[in-house]
Amino acid sequence: MALLKLITMSRKNNNYLIIIPARYDSTRLPGKPLLKIFGKTMLNRVWESCIKVSGKDKVLVATDSDKIATHCKEVGMNFLMTSSKCKTGTDRVIEVSKKIKRTFYINVQGDEPLVSPSDIKKIIKSYNANRSYIINGMSKIDFEKDFRNINVPKIVTDNDSNLLYISRSPIPITKKKLFKNAFKQVCIYAFPRDVLTKNNLFNKKSKLEAVEDIEILRFLEKGLKVKMVKLSNKSIAVDTLRDLKKVRKIFNANA
Repeated sequence: MALLKLITMSRKNNNYLIIIPARYDSTRLPGKPLLKIFGKTMLNRVWESCIKVSGKDKVLVATDSDKIATHCKEVGMNFLMTSSKCKTGTDRVIEVSKKIKRTFYINVQGDEPLVSPSDIKKIIKSYNANRSYIINGMSKIDFEKDFRNINVPKIVTDNDSNLLYISRSPIPITKKKLFKNAFKQVCIYAFPRDVLTKNNLFNKKSKLEAVEDIEILRFLEKGLKVKMVKLSNKSIAVDTLRDLKKVRKIFNANA
C-alpha cells in the first residue's frame, strides 16, 4: 500500500504557477479588481482562495496597471507587470509563461471572488491525469435566466467531456427554444507550457473568439484538445454592478 502511494505521488506534477490576470480598465465595471467586497478587494479575495491551494510562492497576479501593482505591494501579493498591449487575460498568462518557466499554468480569473480552492485542486488533478490537454471548468446551470444570460458562456461537450463548442448564446436548446439541461463555463484553466509557447497564440484572437469574446475558443479553433471538468456552481463571475451586489450579499450573509 505504501509503495502504491509512493508511485501515485511520483506521477503528480507540482511544477506549476497559479496566475491571476487582473485588468483595471474594464469597460462594464471600471476598476473591477480593486472594488471592495466585505472589507477586501475582489482581487484579494481571489488571491486568498488561490494561496489556500499552494501557498504564496506559487501564486502571481499578472497586470499592466500601476494601481493594481501598488495594491499588490500593500497587501503582500506577488505580481508581474505585463504588457498593456495584451488583449485578454490569456495573453497575460502567455506572457508570464515566457518569463517564468513552469510545466503548466493555472489561470484563475481575477473577477471570481467566490472561487473555491477545492475547484482549483480539481483542475490541477485533472491536468495530472490528462497532460496533453488544456483543462477548463464547468458547472450545471440551475436557472433559465442564467441560460439566457449573454454574460454566461454555455458549454457543449462530447461523451468524454471534451469541449465541442462554447457560446454566449443559449446552447444546447430544443427546436422550440426550450431550456432543458446545460452547463456554464467556470473560468479556471490549466495550460501546458508547450501549448502556450509553441502555437503562435499571443495577442491573436481567432475568428470565433472575436465574435463570441470567449478566450478558450482561440485554442479550440487551433485544433487543441480541451477537457472540461465538473466543478461546484458556487462561483460567480463579476461582470456587472448587479453581479457585484449579488456577491457582496453572499459574503455578508456568510460573515
